[in-house]
Amino acid sequence: MAATTSKNFVLRFFYFAFACLLYSIWRTVDLLVQVELTGEYERSPLVTADNTLTLLKQQSGIG
Repeated sequence: MAATTSKNFVLRFFYFAFACLLYSIWRTVDLLVQVELTGEYERSPLVTADNTLTLLKQQSGIG
């Protein structure tokens, strides 16, 4: 979790809203991948940060 020492409410609210947006996108992608691959949705995520980073390393050659 990123820490901010800013007292600016707008900046802190932006960080919060952006984090919520990223989480929602990640869960939506996970839902779509699970339904496409298995035909059903389970609570445990199929698309994890580890899977994503491994795929990005393989595709980009970085790491």
